[in-house]
Amino acid sequence: MKALSDVTVLDFTHMLSGPYGTMLLADLGARTIKIEPIGEGEGTRRLLAQDPAVSVDGMGAYFLTLNRNKESVSVNLKDPQGLAVVRDLVKHADVVFENFSPGVMDRLGLGYEELSAINPGIISCSVSGFGHEGPHSNRPAFDMVAQAMGGGMSITGEPGGKALRAGIPIGDLGGGVFGALAVLAALRARDRTGVGQRLDISMLDVQISLLNYMATMYFLSGKAPAAEGNGHFVHVPYDTFRTTTRGIVIAVITDGFWHALVELLGIEALRAPEFDRQPGRLAKRDYINGLVQEAMEQESCEVWLERLQAMRIPCAPVNDFEHALSDPQILARGMVAEVPLLNGRTVRMPGNPIKMSAFPDSYTSPPTVGLHTDEILGGMLGMSAEHIAALREKGAIG
Repeated sequence: MKALSDVTVLDFTHMLSGPYGTMLLADLGARTIKIEPIGEGEGTRRLLAQDPAVSVDGMGAYFLTLNRNKESVSVNLKDPQGLAVVRDLVKHADVVFENFSPGVMDRLGLGYEELSAINPGIISCSVSGFGHEGPHSNRPAFDMVAQAMGGGMSITGEPGGKALRAGIPIGDLGGGVFGALAVLAALRARDRTGVGQRLDISMLDVQISLLNYMATMYFLSGKAPAAEGNGHFVHVPYDTFRTTTRGIVIAVITDGFWHALVELLGIEALRAPEFDRQPGRLAKRDYINGLVQEAMEQESCEVWLERLQAMRIPCAPVNDFEHALSDPQILARGMVAEVPLLNGRTVRMPGNPIKMSAFPDSYTSPPTVGLHTDEILGGMLGMSAEHIAALREKGAIG
């Protein structure tokens, strides 16, 4: 048993934003049933699937990661009998989660009005680039489109340089996170009302939300923030610095941290009284950063981490994937998961970041296309083996 073991999700998602949202729900225990086309299945299955370096048994890293803890039913949604199967599944489901372009589910006969007529308690969650309303609602959008339009790219990068997207696809992943959050809120509301609802998540909306206090600062001042590189528009020193090995971050956000850093470095010029308070440090940011940089490049990152941590000065190594995924803290938190595969092997991937005292993490293999079709149609819908075989013969299911 897990936190969401009494929740059933019909997963119509593809690519990244939707599958990530349903992955989060599946990790928390929701029975998550992928509704896949007959044959090759959901399109994400083919991403990197032919690259032996990043695939296993014909499943690439995308699909392996995003579809753990899920089941698969293969259905022909263009066949009336296939569509009837899905409608029957809706009767037993709590959530329908999709990230098609607006209008696709309606054209399939699976829009919210149709779904709620079948099951008034159904929660329908749609994640799309721009949402189902507004002048851009029908435009296609992928991760970088959302990042660019959302304003975050304008403050990412070096001052005066080219705007940069985040290395992590936060446009897609943000949509998935907020989709899962919305589902949890809607489930709680349904506990009180007994009625489901339609959830409309826009990746662009999410990016605007993530601007957070910086957007409020803009509205108050009328001044748009600019790219600061790895520096900060208030705190100094707050940046990345080179060492003899890898980069290091120092984040001095209080005067107390500053005095501890000055004591550690022993640089006389940093003892100037004008630097005792934040405004004085900000006025001489480049000068201070230059002195700190000269000190940092005299020793290794590891040496400086030990010294800075001893003084309780906020710091961190700039980890590459090798260092991040082998960090003792990450391993202690179970954030490198060993996910079993159907062939008996395991594959490592990021674990579930939601740690619940009553429900420890566990993982099951990503499914092959239609792996659970017979099991779900027989168990959930009560279909006989003969009925299932007849539907398969007619091409309604895979």
